[in-house]
Amino acid sequence: MRILLVEDDPEVARFVRKGLTEAGHIVEHRDNGKDGLFAAAGEPFDLLVLDRMLPGGVDGLRLVETLRAQENRTPVLFLTALSAVDERVRGLKAGGDDYLTKPFAFAELLARVEALGRRPASEAPATRLRVADLELDLLSRTVTRGGKRIDVQPREFRLLEHLMRHVGQVVTRTMLLEKVWDYHFDPQTNVIDVHVSRLRQKLDRGFDKPLIHTVRNAGYMIRAEDQA
Repeated sequence: MRILLVEDDPEVARFVRKGLTEAGHIVEHRDNGKDGLFAAAGEPFDLLVLDRMLPGGVDGLRLVETLRAQENRTPVLFLTALSAVDERVRGLKAGGDDYLTKPFAFAELLARVEALGRRPASEAPATRLRVADLELDLLSRTVTRGGKRIDVQPREFRLLEHLMRHVGQVVTRTMLLEKVWDYHFDPQTNVIDVHVSRLRQKLDRGFDKPLIHTVRNAGYMIRAEDQA
């Protein structure tokens, strides 16, 4: 399985990541709630393993509540030192699927992870993204608008995919640098603006309504004009 681990304790994170990797799983790690939420909302995972108390302004409960509000049904296992019954109930009511308290035996963690992985998915993962008359096919890697094929470069495809996965939301330049260019620093160039401008020209040529909108001092948003 592809698992997202959101844990701020480096020792616990290293222990869990090592064990799950040795068990054959692919594990990505984030050490704060904000980055964990961006990853969980923007990328496909089979399972989330979350601490309850996280830095970054987004704790585990808020992270899960936000995902569930976005119809994200990825199974969630809380891994936390908050062991009181009412805390476990809060975690499950927020949208968690299982709850394991620290300290824990790795064998039990692995058993719970694999049990969640065996649960049937509530629905098949989307293979197409749509915004208004724009459609992006994730399998054939093609883009059409109003039934008309639009040729885009691989980087433009990744850029458009990230925007469409966050339809109606502001996507910051920092998010695009990390997710589309794999930069974890600001290169102090206008590379994003150039690519967005080029993509916007391709998508809007011959159509009355623009889809990619600039949000001043924030970033970009894709939405149908009548959603404004």
